[in-house]
Amino acid sequence: MRAWAISAALVAMAVAVPAADILEQVLVKVNGDIITKTDLEQRQVAALRQKNPNLRSDNEAALQQALAEITPGVIVDAVDELLIVQRGRELGYSMSTDQFNSIVDNIKKENKLEDEEQFQAALKQEGLTMADLRKQLERTMIIQRVQQVEVMSKLQVTDAELKMYYDSHKDSFTTKPQITLREILVAVPTSDRSVNVGQEEEAMARAEDIRKRLVAGEPFARLAADLSDSPSKANGGLVGPITLDVLAPDLQQALQGLEAGDLTPVLRTTRGFQVVKVEALETATIKPFDASRDEIADRIASEKRRGEFTKFLEKLRAQAIIDWKNDEIKKAWELGLKQVAVQGVPSQP
Repeated sequence: MRAWAISAALVAMAVAVPAADILEQVLVKVNGDIITKTDLEQRQVAALRQKNPNLRSDNEAALQQALAEITPGVIVDAVDELLIVQRGRELGYSMSTDQFNSIVDNIKKENKLEDEEQFQAALKQEGLTMADLRKQLERTMIIQRVQQVEVMSKLQVTDAELKMYYDSHKDSFTTKPQITLREILVAVPTSDRSVNVGQEEEAMARAEDIRKRLVAGEPFARLAADLSDSPSKANGGLVGPITLDVLAPDLQQALQGLEAGDLTPVLRTTRGFQVVKVEALETATIKPFDASRDEIADRIASEKRRGEFTKFLEKLRAQAIIDWKNDEIKKAWELGLKQVAVQGVPSQP
């Protein structure tokens, strides 16, 4: 078993192991701050929960396979998070007692924890103390502020970039043609072997009669509610709006050239005989550039953010003094960096 593997018992417990109960093993020092075996195991548990909540702790082979898949990313995230927090400390970021108390009050309200006793019970259930909670909240706050200052503040999107993106991605701002239909279905009873010819002829005759009544002006919605065998009868036979590509090819062909208000001939489908009316047609439309500006800006900023965040992390890693105390963890880290290079930015702290 590799040195970074987590015990099956820990997965079964699915809770953080108190540091006081084990002999701490330092896996790596990052600019003097340490990541311990306990730190890694807690992150592994969280990653396993997220990726495969149904993983059985008694299936050793599956457990080790899952760990082999998640650990490289877990250790990269752990080191990156520590580097970002260290940068935040350099910038003087911290959480005041008033800020912490305000966040705790919001947590209580959002979770409807009416008194301190309920709140403490909830913390205990999560395996946390108030000190643990404050540490987690402060780390999250510092990480967010660092990203805002070091990454988000550098993102600028020009009008020229907005227009260029719009012109080159017009498909994503174009809606597909849509159609709204009404249907009446006369089902044909079937057995495991075949369709009863007499019943099929009777069903077709019923469908033809219904179509004649529709042509004569009887309301489609009323006839659908009274006579259709389709679940859509509850809504007067209404189906849609939908895009044409989700319809069966035979129905698409039958609808070609029809306009709003037109009826198809009686159609034989797998369910029986069907009469379809075109209720409404919506042609493809292109969302105007001015109406798309905010969406485009968000898309470009998101792409730039990934690039800037990658460069920021690479800079922190290059400047860091990383002292590995475990060869297997170092190999996992190196594999994780390769995965990041291929797949993009890792899950952010």
